[in-house]
Amino acid sequence: MREEQFAELSVVGMRGCENFCSQVDYYLKDWRRHGEDKTFLLKAECPRFGSGEGKGLIHESLRGHDLYIISDVFNYGVTYKMYGQEVPMSPDDHYADLKRIIAANMGKARRISVIMPMLYEGRQHKRSSRESLDCAIMLQELVHMGVTNIITFDAHDPRVQNAIPLSGFDDVKPTYQMIKALVRAVPDVQLDKESLMIISPDEGAMGRCMYFSSVLGLDIGMFYKRRTYSVVVNGRNPIEAHEYLGKDLTGMDVIVVDDMISSGESMLDVAAQLKQKGAKRIFAFSTFGLFTSGPDKFDKAYKDGIIDRVFTTNLTYTRPDVLEREWHVEVNMCKYVAYIIDTLNHDDTLSELLNPVKRIHTLVDKHKKDQETQIQMNLDH
Repeated sequence: MREEQFAELSVVGMRGCENFCSQVDYYLKDWRRHGEDKTFLLKAECPRFGSGEGKGLIHESLRGHDLYIISDVFNYGVTYKMYGQEVPMSPDDHYADLKRIIAANMGKARRISVIMPMLYEGRQHKRSSRESLDCAIMLQELVHMGVTNIITFDAHDPRVQNAIPLSGFDDVKPTYQMIKALVRAVPDVQLDKESLMIISPDEGAMGRCMYFSSVLGLDIGMFYKRRTYSVVVNGRNPIEAHEYLGKDLTGMDVIVVDDMISSGESMLDVAAQLKQKGAKRIFAFSTFGLFTSGPDKFDKAYKDGIIDRVFTTNLTYTRPDVLEREWHVEVNMCKYVAYIIDTLNHDDTLSELLNPVKRIHTLVDKHKKDQETQIQMNLDH
């Protein structure tokens, strides 16, 4: 029997999250048997003045509620007007609006949880010279404003939570959803170490790749980035080359796992080298598909047979033209987020949701059984 909920549930979707939140709301209503006219979504907005200044407004009472705020700080598909010009919202703009909504609550909610799929300034998580530590400051600001729990996905470096050691921080991995999307999109993929291999595109991605390798029982290989440290381009040292470490790839399908695709240059360079080493098909798993330089490079790579499928979640905004591409597969995370909200609202543990090993093994066993049945049917005919 499920425990009583912590408090009345309310969900605020920040700008750009409307479609995602409506799907989350659908699942919550379905599980709790709410009517069609009921909703867990709260009416809130952040209007702007002509100068670009803004304010947060909440149009309903939150007194005693358990509030969940969903914010995609990387959604540049929404805009506002400043001095008559249409300005796309930057991560800074989204983060400022998030703080405005928390402030508009005026301390009335019993508990505030922020679901920020991709952490604001998550790549600015460690100091290597005289520079700011933006992600750590952001976490401390939210906690100071009364946020009790921060839920994120596939954090670039989860150790950034050390900035708020006394507060809740959950780093969720979309491993199960990625594998499920793969077997649906590519039903003939063989999930065994004779046919498939996990590849890490750099040292930083090894942790998540080792998890995939472990739960699927596959071998792992990796690339390390050789950088030119005497030059800085666009705020970083350019990559001189990717060097491969691992076993022979001839005839193998390959899954390249990373937390994000930014411009995509690193992913495509790794894919091209894997092809040169004899890889059969290359599937890219990336939680966040930003495609900051557009999809054209991926179009060419797909046409040239370098990459076969790119799997990204709907946790962050993906430009519409990417969603239409034949090589792109969107992994829907709305139901999973609804599960997380429902579980936390009942003060239940997230351990089972955060550790999907059993579900992955069940999925893999079913996939292999379906393939065996299909082979048998083909032989019978």
